[in-house]
Amino acid sequence: MTYSTNFSIEELRFDNYGLIPAIAQDWLDGSILMLAWMNKESLKKTLKTKDVHYWSRSRSEIWRKGATSGSTQILKEIRFDCDNDALVLSIEQKGSGACHTGEKSCFFNEIDNKFINKKEKKTNPFSNICSEVFNTIIERSINPLEKSYTNHLLTKGSNTILKKMGEETAEFIMACKDNDKNAISNEAADLIYHLQVALLHKGVNWREVLTVLESRRER
Repeated sequence: MTYSTNFSIEELRFDNYGLIPAIAQDWLDGSILMLAWMNKESLKKTLKTKDVHYWSRSRSEIWRKGATSGSTQILKEIRFDCDNDALVLSIEQKGSGACHTGEKSCFFNEIDNKFINKKEKKTNPFSNICSEVFNTIIERSINPLEKSYTNHLLTKGSNTILKKMGEETAEFIMACKDNDKNAISNEAADLIYHLQVALLHKGVNWREVLTVLESRRER
């Protein structure tokens, strides 16, 4: 958990109602999950218990996230901005998701910049691109599309998938030997994609890989 040196809650700038906005962010893939409010007491409870507590403006009371739904949040890290008036909570989301609708994130409505209209909701906004690609692969496995390359690989099975892994690995190595930066980045993208297809085919979630990487970060 990260704090400033000699951190004190009194350093934070709460508004006239004694509140400060708190953004919850997935600790592994960086997804923006929700925005809520904290007061000093809910922040203290969160820091003490590691269970995230917010202040409910509608009920005028502290609430532990997921107390009734089971979708609790475990605090991993907390930071505040340069103006000391906003928080970002890196959390492990339990249960179905952060949103009361059951979605992973509350921010699933997108505004089309061209027409300023809401577009169809996306299930996993703001996460890193590798996580988004893996979620797309999952979606293809559940709802196959005609002429989908992903569905072609998944239908063909291990031999085809692993053969492509070998080919992409060789092409990445050759791009590195040629010191072609454009080719290296393209072949790396191909390799990651085919790696993720192989992971899904073997029943391994991308988040499991991220968890392993996270556990090794401080080594």
